[in-house]
Amino acid sequence: MKNFASGAGTLLSRAKQFTEEKLGQAEKTEYGPEFEELMDKGEKTRVWTEKIVKQTEALLQPNPTLRVEQFINEKIQAAPAARQREIEIFGQVLIDAGNDFGPGTSYGGALLNCGQMQQKLAEAERQFIQSSITNFLVPLKSFLEGDIKTVQKEKKTLETKRLDLDAAKSKLRRTKTENKEAEDPAVAKVEADLRVAQGEFDHQIEVTKLLLEKIISSHVQHLHILNEFITGQATFYAQCNHYMTDLQKNLGRNVM
Repeated sequence: MKNFASGAGTLLSRAKQFTEEKLGQAEKTEYGPEFEELMDKGEKTRVWTEKIVKQTEALLQPNPTLRVEQFINEKIQAAPAARQREIEIFGQVLIDAGNDFGPGTSYGGALLNCGQMQQKLAEAERQFIQSSITNFLVPLKSFLEGDIKTVQKEKKTLETKRLDLDAAKSKLRRTKTENKEAEDPAVAKVEADLRVAQGEFDHQIEVTKLLLEKIISSHVQHLHILNEFITGQATFYAQCNHYMTDLQKNLGRNVM
């Protein structure tokens, strides 16, 4: 019961301090410019990583309905349904048409070649998408789910400790005003509480600082996986260019 009353009193003190700060009626401990800069960089990292993940998913799967389906499958850890991409369906239509017109005819043979090449393009695209998910999306999502969530939690704890510290400072000022005696026990008790609050705040700001520095240092790893993504993209487009150049040459000979 005593612990419950103590906890309730702490919550009330925080709420009072928070409200008075909003109304401009209480002093607020500042974190300092260096720490504020760290927090700003950490927040930028979170915001832009979330946006990069979202747009990468849109790039790899332009259909929003299928993106939602993939998201749900990830959450429930279900195997994604096997789906043909539009380019595969297009390629199969060309192959079926070529077989119907006759592989031995100029037009039928051309349709077959075009259809088979579309399927090669589809396979190259599938490999690019899979490598992008494995080498780029998964690490970024793990970063958001791990390091970012951890630092967000510790930032909330830090703000709580900061409110406790400022509430203790405010209480000490009020107690000193109400008790003029230098050795008043009430003042000594509040001063002791303030020292505890200061220690907890100092410890939490150090913990949060270390985590924020880790967030900033993650840029090195993010640069590495970005390079892997671009390398995969370059390989994909080079394959596509190679396939289409060969197809164009073959078709050109048939037309001539």
